[in-house]
Amino acid sequence: MDQKKLLNDCLKGKASAQQELYALYAKAMLGLCYRYTKSMADAEDVLQDGFIKIFKNLHQYNGSGDLGAWVRRIMVNTAINYLKSQDHYQYDLSFVEKNLHPVSDENPELLLNAKELADLIRQLPIGYQTIFNMHAVEGYKHSEIGKILGIHEGTSKSQYARARALLISWITRNSLDNKTGIYARK
Repeated sequence: MDQKKLLNDCLKGKASAQQELYALYAKAMLGLCYRYTKSMADAEDVLQDGFIKIFKNLHQYNGSGDLGAWVRRIMVNTAINYLKSQDHYQYDLSFVEKNLHPVSDENPELLLNAKELADLIRQLPIGYQTIFNMHAVEGYKHSEIGKILGIHEGTSKSQYARARALLISWITRNSLDNKTGIYARK
C-alpha cells in the first residue's frame, strides 16, 4: 500500500491501515522510547501513548515532510512529557547545576559498537540522558531543547557537555580495565 493511501485509510479509521502504520514504525519507535526511559515497561507505555497521539493527530500531517520524521517528533515529545509526568523521573529532570563531573574536551578514539554505546547512554542520569539523546541522537539544537524542557539554552549545553564527559570517562576507564570488551584504539 502506498503511503498516501495508507494515510487516507488511517484517517478513515480503517483498523488494517492503522495496524500497518503501527507495524511500519513500532520497532524503531520502541527503541527511541527506550533510549529516554529506564525500563522497557516505561518505553512500551510511551510507545502506546505516542501512537494514540499519532492516530489522533494524523489529520495534522500535511505530507510536506517525511512521515517517519513526523512520527519520530511525536514520539520524542511523548517521551519527554512522560518523563515530566512521572514522579520517579521528576528529581532526575530537575537540571540543577552541580559540579558532579568535570567537563573535558578529551576525545579518545575508541572502537565501540552501537549497542555498547546505547547501554552506556542508558546508564546516564535521566537528565543527562534526555539531553544527550535529544542533541546527539535526535539532532535537536540546544535552543530547541531549552524550549521543550523549559530550561535555559546554556543549561542544555552544560548538561550535554557533562553527559559527554561522563560517557568519555566511562569508556576510557572501561577500555583500560578491559572488563566490558570495549577496547581503546592504539
